[in-house]
Amino acid sequence: QEQLVESGGGSVETGGSLRLSCAVSGETYPCRLGWYRQAPGKERERLASITSSGDIIYQDSVEGRFTISQDKPKRTLYLQMKALRPDDTAVYYCAARDASMGLCRRDFNRFGQGTQVTVSS
Repeated sequence: QEQLVESGGGSVETGGSLRLSCAVSGETYPCRLGWYRQAPGKERERLASITSSGDIIYQDSVEGRFTISQDKPKRTLYLQMKALRPDDTAVYYCAARDASMGLCRRDFNRFGQGTQVTVSS
């Protein structure tokens, strides 16, 4: 069964750090993995993504504070977050783009259930 299961969320104070993990299951390893978040009343926002070969893209809002990484043998995706601010409060989602007919899908086609991150001032 193809699943993405996030963990590591919680409550921290401003300036704190958290590391999110995402367990990736499925027949083949996704061609790209990413992290999204959605705050109350806001649209879902892509934060960072990484290809299976390790190419990384960050959104400007988190570059320098968040670090995406993966451990392919463990089939785990990570998001290290530091210098957290109250506006980082959101549900964080792991996402995958799987290959279809030998090509990487254009869009992220599956998402996890999310993990809550709350940053207090």
